[in-house]
Amino acid sequence: MKNILPFAFLIALASLDACKTDRSPKTVDLASPAAAKAQLEVLRDSVDARWTQMIASDDAKISATRQVLRELANQPGIDRTQLQQLTRANDRLKNVRYNQQTMASSAQIDAYDAAQDSLLHVLYPIAQPTGGQQNELIRNLTEGIQSSDGEVVGYRLRYDQAAKQFNNYLQVHQDQLSKLGGKYSKLQPLPLFELQQ
Repeated sequence: MKNILPFAFLIALASLDACKTDRSPKTVDLASPAAAKAQLEVLRDSVDARWTQMIASDDAKISATRQVLRELANQPGIDRTQLQQLTRANDRLKNVRYNQQTMASSAQIDAYDAAQDSLLHVLYPIAQPTGGQQNELIRNLTEGIQSSDGEVVGYRLRYDQAAKQFNNYLQVHQDQLSKLGGKYSKLQPLPLFELQQ
């Protein structure tokens, strides 16, 4: 019996060793179309994440502006006609805002920026009158809008950095990506906020 136990133990170990799966990392051909596709998807996710952050910030600015305009409507002596015009202008902003394709036209970016800037240029003196009584909620919202407005350039720079990485990768690995066919063979560089020379 004493001789059987060590022998049974060795057989059990041998069978466990035979069941062992190969856990060694598989080498990936970095020049393969599959590797190019995977890396491109990572870069595209980065571009999309930065775009989403930028648009969320802009949406929050539009929403805060709407709230300021609502609060101002409750203030005595306010020009209601002017407030209605500003509210309509604010409500139109999302409809005229550029997207990742239409921003190829810098004129569309400029038109959106001009529309928002002119609205805010009129709103700020009304929301924060010099020497007048200030509503704390309106003041806080307006300061938040100004802060968000000051972050626009930073969001655009971060977006452009991600888009440039995507565009560079697309250019360098065009051969591998075209072998994938479908949408990968038709990919175009992304437009940038930065003016192209």
